[in-house]
Amino acid sequence: MDDSRLGTYFCAQCWGFHSDAYTKGEFMNKAQFIKSLVPHFNDSKKEATHAVEIVIDAITRNMAKGEDVSIAGFGKFRKIQRKARVARNPFTGEPVKVKAKTVARFTPAKVLKEIVAGTRKMEAAPKPAPKPVVKAAPKKAAKKAAPKKAAKKAAKKAPKKAAKKVAKKKKK
Repeated sequence: MDDSRLGTYFCAQCWGFHSDAYTKGEFMNKAQFIKSLVPHFNDSKKEATHAVEIVIDAITRNMAKGEDVSIAGFGKFRKIQRKARVARNPFTGEPVKVKAKTVARFTPAKVLKEIVAGTRKMEAAPKPAPKPVVKAAPKKAAKKAAPKKAAKKAAKKAPKKAAKKVAKKKKK
């Protein structure tokens, strides 16, 4: 096996070669990506999930319209048309017609390529915003609320007491 195939394995299901990264867990899925963003959203998984969903939705909708989505320093997403072609069946060698189709393509930006290659250092990651300090309500407000509650309870009990008195008089 040549060096280009190191770290890959042959998949009998699709008759192709795949990276070991999948079997070793060396990739980040959507849930892990959201989890990495949670500290930047005041520990709110709901807000982080919503932000990721909005970004993915915006990219998908614009690409579906045929518009390119370019994110500076990251890359460019675009929709391309592939022409119909004739391919060969790898087992029999006979020609097979492949229909024209539309596919999504991502082209990484120069900065991203350099960072991945190791020729450029990444900037420090932005730190999460400090958590807001929630102050307790003043105790005076709690004391004022108590007399109001007592007055409401007394107002509710007054008609009941009057009804009981009327019932007692009728029995006598």
